[in-house]
This record gives sequence, structure tokens and C-alpha cells, in this order.
Amino acid sequence: MSRRRRLTLLATAALAVPLLAGCGHSASGSASGTPSATSTPGSSSASQLQQMQHKVDAAQSAADAADQDARSN
Repeated sequence: MSRRRRLTLLATAALAVPLLAGCGHSASGSASGTPSATSTPGSSSASQLQQMQHKVDAAQSAADAADQDARSN
């Protein structure tokens, strides 16, 4: 398996864990069963998605740099 593929898989796994853990919350959005006044549906998920996309892009860039470095050595 190439280094780039391993890094991509690692980044994907690292991003999947928080997303899947977030799916385990109750339908109301809080553990007590009452919705939180500060949480609005979609607002935090869009921000999280943007952060995770940035992390994936950074991981891809690092994998590309590692591949280029491996080819030059």
C-alpha cells in the first residue's frame, strides 16, 4: 500500500470517528431530554464539515508532498 493511500485512509478514519460518535446523541440534542437553547440544527454541522474538509485537504497535501519526496530520493 502506498504512503499516500495510507495517509488518506488514516485521515478518513480520523474524521469518521467524531462524526460517528456524534450520531449517538439523543434525538432531542441533549442528554436530559430537553433541547438546548444554544443549539440550532445545522449551524454547528456546517462549521464542523468545513473544519473537517480543511483537515482532509491538509492531509492530502501532506500525502502529495510525501509522495514527491519519496520519488526524489
